[in-house]
Amino acid sequence: MMGSMADHILPTRRHVLAAGALGAIGVPLLAGCGDGTNPAPTTGDAIARIEDLPDGGIKVVMTNAGSPVVLRRDGETVTALSGVCTHQGCSVRNEGKHLLCPCHNSKFDFEGVPFEGPAQDPLPPIEVTVEDGDIVVA
Repeated sequence: MMGSMADHILPTRRHVLAAGALGAIGVPLLAGCGDGTNPAPTTGDAIARIEDLPDGGIKVVMTNAGSPVVLRRDGETVTALSGVCTHQGCSVRNEGKHLLCPCHNSKFDFEGVPFEGPAQDPLPPIEVTVEDGDIVVA
């Protein structure tokens, strides 16, 4: 037996437009989440100048390949961490007292250890050296 037209609810124009608008908003928001495919820093790449990093300072820089790296200077020694959040691959930023992943609010201390949010693993270290004033991926 055939059902009545009331059995088949068709979307109204308003519903279709609302769904399209939500999709248009949602896709860019999800694009902010990392996909874990940030390229690794390339050995030999100069990623910053030591004079651009004050003694005791911490700075997030981008490599030539587009991967974030967290630099920390202590005198003439520079250490580096991956700036890619271990939760879902977003780039972290320096918030002054800690590193923050803005995608899901994971917080890391300046040693890369997570202390709040969904990230469970620390930011991995990256070997760097200082050569003629350049901070270079080792």
